[in-house]
Amino acid sequence: MSLTVDVDDVAMIRVLGVHDRVLSQVEAQCPGVVIVARGNTITISGAPDEVHQAHQLVNDLVKLAKEGVDLGARDVTTVAEIQKSTGKSAAGFLTEPILSSRGHTIRPKTLGQKSYVDAINQNTIVFGVGPAGTGKTYLAMATAVAALERKEVDRIILTRPAVEAGERLGFLPGTLTDKIDPYLRPLFDALHEMMDPDLIPKLLASGTVEVAPLAYMRGRTLNSSFIILDEAQNTSPEQMKMFLTRLGFGSKMVITGDITQIDLPGGASGLKLVGGILDELDDIHFEYLTAQDVVRHSLVSAIVDAYARHESAQGAKRVR
Repeated sequence: MSLTVDVDDVAMIRVLGVHDRVLSQVEAQCPGVVIVARGNTITISGAPDEVHQAHQLVNDLVKLAKEGVDLGARDVTTVAEIQKSTGKSAAGFLTEPILSSRGHTIRPKTLGQKSYVDAINQNTIVFGVGPAGTGKTYLAMATAVAALERKEVDRIILTRPAVEAGERLGFLPGTLTDKIDPYLRPLFDALHEMMDPDLIPKLLASGTVEVAPLAYMRGRTLNSSFIILDEAQNTSPEQMKMFLTRLGFGSKMVITGDITQIDLPGGASGLKLVGGILDELDDIHFEYLTAQDVVRHSLVSAIVDAYARHESAQGAKRVR
């Protein structure tokens, strides 16, 4: 049997992808179908079951394209996974924006990222744990900026532990502020992508946005704030407890980190221990992102998987 999908010119360019890679990936997801694009019509032919599956997949991709999403082969896999796991259209999952800023829209791009964002909206404290490139901090910051714009919180506080990762603070040039700045720079960079750069100095001066090392949180109670702790794998158990107990009324906390990239010179990581301590408490959620949620270059996901296999093999050798 054959089914067709009519697509406008702009959406068709996105649905085809570079060198027709998007539609080629649809064929890979639905073996046995043949997809042909002519003019503004996509024709899907093959066995009935596979054709219906591919038709639903293409329809969702067209909806995403019409929303301005630049599609790639990875998006096809994501849409197929969402359809299979939820039985619903993936377009509704992936087109709901978190934040629209400076000409582009920030939205989750995988099922894991969608679950993570939903958890942030529904819980007071959320731990986002996963490898590099899964959007842990970026999505948390976008959610924070959106909450500030909606006046759900009065300020955003971004913090990281200033842990030496192969270099020593004492050898870095400048004042203490200059020495700490490289550790906070990634947070500033993300902030500049989400807010008007001319507005940021005013927000920093007024305290509406604060970017500071974790040590600066001690002794404070943070009310009506959206607080993000980044690189939490580099906190000690004592630092993690200190941070969590800063929570005040009307506040929300997101703690992000990658337990495979611990730079602590010695001792246990607070992020590794906290799951076993708080996992049964209400209003606290642990979201574990994986290589499937990496949205950087496709090689990043492959690298993450390769390291995971290596570490698993090394662990098995040690057990023997």
